[in-house]
Amino acid sequence: MTTTTLRTRPGPARALRAAGGPAARARRKRLLHWIAVHAMALAAALFFLLPFVFVFLTAVMSDEQAMSGELWPHTWHWSNYATVFTTPGFLDWWQNSLLYAGLGTLFTVCSAVPVAYALATFRFRGRRVAMILVISTMMLPPQVVVMPMYLVWAQQLHLAGSVWPLVIPMAFGDAYSVFLLRQFMLTIPQEYAESAKVDGCGELRTLLRIIVPMSRPGIAAIALFQFFFCWNDYFGPQIYAAQNPAAWTLSYGLESFKSAHNVNWNLTMAATMLVMAPVIVVFFFAQKAFVEGVTLTGVKG
Repeated sequence: MTTTTLRTRPGPARALRAAGGPAARARRKRLLHWIAVHAMALAAALFFLLPFVFVFLTAVMSDEQAMSGELWPHTWHWSNYATVFTTPGFLDWWQNSLLYAGLGTLFTVCSAVPVAYALATFRFRGRRVAMILVISTMMLPPQVVVMPMYLVWAQQLHLAGSVWPLVIPMAFGDAYSVFLLRQFMLTIPQEYAESAKVDGCGELRTLLRIIVPMSRPGIAAIALFQFFFCWNDYFGPQIYAAQNPAAWTLSYGLESFKSAHNVNWNLTMAATMLVMAPVIVVFFFAQKAFVEGVTLTGVKG
């Protein structure tokens, strides 16, 4: 007698699970890998983002709720920003900060580019000594020279009580900007400049037509560094502009605003948001060039 063994075929649902099993496991594996890779980044992002969220939410609260422990506003008081702007002197502080940061950044870039090009390209005796002198100025704290500099600006040039003692020195170079831009220019192959000179370009034309366009990421990096420094500078305005409230910048005037509204935390936070907003906006739109300029900066000597 022969027996026939009948093999039962798996049902449709079982076959579908068997077919989809490896794919589902692969998706879960990719998801877990993504979470493991980005967990620390997400935690760091939340760590830095939550203070801004707290400041923003407090800025649109009422006076009473801002003094309480509640975190979400019952009603959104957007008029707090208008109240801050109409505070006497706040608009002047805003204009002074724009003047200081805008002209300071422009002067720094215009003065740093030719110096960095000379130190990166020219071959002359004492080139390394000159670079060492530039770097050594970065080690000198500003507090060391603040007294003689103040006497020059106040007694001889009579510019104390304005932002010009802060802006004018930017036209004579910044050691950190020169160093960073020089390191970036060292990564540019010399063949480009040599080809331009063969075609009849002088040093100035080579700098403007060849080197500057290729150095845009580095120039953007030093421009952003200088803009952030000027916008957030507190020490300089405290020394040179303290005696004239009309010449205060936002970083220095914010301290006075906080003292005058020490019980109105919503207005203080609104003023803080208005001070931080330009820096956040500028970095948001220029972060690609900023990161590229920093990461591509060479380490050649």
